[in-house]
Amino acid sequence: MDTITLWQLAALAAASTLVGFSKTAVSGANTISLAVFAAVLPARESTGVLLPILIAGDILAVLVYRRHAHWPTLLKLFPAVAVGVVAGTVFMLWADDAAVRTSIGAILLFMAGVTIWRRRARPEPAPEQDDEDGPTRGGRLKARSYGVLGGFTTMVANAGGPVMSLYLLSAGFRKLGFLGTSAWFFLIVNTSKVPFSVGLGLIDARSLLLDAALVLFVIPGAYLGRACVGRINQKLFDRIVIGATVLGGLQLLVR
Repeated sequence: MDTITLWQLAALAAASTLVGFSKTAVSGANTISLAVFAAVLPARESTGVLLPILIAGDILAVLVYRRHAHWPTLLKLFPAVAVGVVAGTVFMLWADDAAVRTSIGAILLFMAGVTIWRRRARPEPAPEQDDEDGPTRGGRLKARSYGVLGGFTTMVANAGGPVMSLYLLSAGFRKLGFLGTSAWFFLIVNTSKVPFSVGLGLIDARSLLLDAALVLFVIPGAYLGRACVGRINQKLFDRIVIGATVLGGLQLLVR
């Protein structure tokens, strides 16, 4: 981190702006930010630098969409997510960068494939239901499966966004309910990850110093996302989320 060039700092700043945009517009798009941070910094250490940036974006998203969260869904997810976070912490004790990237990339592509298959097999919700906050379908087994995967991926690579995005889409959430539920979910989960990341040595004084230089770039991204989200129709919104998930998974696999 002591040898970051100006161009690398600019790339991290752009990735931080994308974090803000993804938190208020297209959740899951920040997998691109994850890839940028992992390209500029050592992949393992990059997760510790990115976490406070994500939390800043979560705070902004909660301020915008706090009234649209579906709390029954959150309460159903949290126990499974806790299991995934603990499993991810154990994994991080021995896994190297290559193992982390390969595992998360494969999981993201698999989940994207499952979601595409499910959406082709079932009719989509009516597009005029954009203001609906709750899910149209769900299930305990699905919530537990996605919850464990989300907790695991968010702990090892801050890549829980795409997994949870796929769950919320498959459960039938519309835009506002999707963004509000996702905002509260990741504010709570990412904040709870801080002690684990400190214990693993991923967050320290140097990483926080870099965060202080990058966190302000989250704000314009969040503002841009808030301005754009109302212009994105539901079908396009779903496709962008799935596309960002596939792109992020491929980036992790090919790097």
